[in-house]
Amino acid sequence: MGGPMVQRLLEAGYSVTGFNRTKAKAQWLLERGMKWGDSPRAVAEASDITLSMVTNTQALYAITEGRDGILTGLAQGKIFIDMSTVSPAASREVAAKVRAKAAAMLDAPVSGSAVTLKEGKLSFMVGGDRAAFERALPILQAIGPKVTHVGANGLAVSMKIATNLSLAVQMLAFSEGMLLAEKSGIPRPTAAEVLLNSVIASPMVKYRGPFVLQLPDEALFDVNMMQKDLLLALELGRELEVPLPTTAVTNEMLTSARAMGLAEKDFAILFEALARMAGVKTGLME
Repeated sequence: MGGPMVQRLLEAGYSVTGFNRTKAKAQWLLERGMKWGDSPRAVAEASDITLSMVTNTQALYAITEGRDGILTGLAQGKIFIDMSTVSPAASREVAAKVRAKAAAMLDAPVSGSAVTLKEGKLSFMVGGDRAAFERALPILQAIGPKVTHVGANGLAVSMKIATNLSLAVQMLAFSEGMLLAEKSGIPRPTAAEVLLNSVIASPMVKYRGPFVLQLPDEALFDVNMMQKDLLLALELGRELEVPLPTTAVTNEMLTSARAMGLAEKDFAILFEALARMAGVKTGLME
């Protein structure tokens, strides 16, 4: 999602300096006016506000720590915004190091997908200092129109984890209903039509439900990424003593999907994994 976010900032008139591990992947943005930084540190040194979006907690440490990390490039008054879904404790740890540089950090994960971003409907949840939030608000709104401050550092990441666990749980429940209908003798397209127009059709189900009929050419959010978020949820649940029974079951189904060689498919492939257990041939992998 990082590339299209940069594109929206450029279109809004912002000067953007960017870095990616593989420079060739950023070439299309360079052609549109983005400047190149040779490292995360270089980007932070060149920018008043630095934004990052990486895969996991380890990747957040990788871009912030060390000689070429973002922390080294920060100075008094600068803002670092991390949009990744990572451990809340790790996010707070990095925020403390940012404060030690007389700068401010915001955790600002997003709700939505690359499609939502393209449509201009992406939303942010933001944790951190209120004054820093107000300064960064116009930039975040240039990327997505809905931006909500949820509290202190780490709370936006917690909110994102609480949101994402429901995505996979809903997909599994939808798959169960679909397979129950199909094995009863109802054609899959008919069952999908009924469920997608019923009271259970949340925005997520309406968006991903059709994937039980035809998978997208490219995973919008794959099994590995979703399981990473569920493991973060389970870790947070243990820490806060909140039972997460449906999250735990769904996590095991994601493990089953990985064991079936489906790790790089969109997490809607939960339907395929469950169908194989039920003895149903979906035709989705042909």
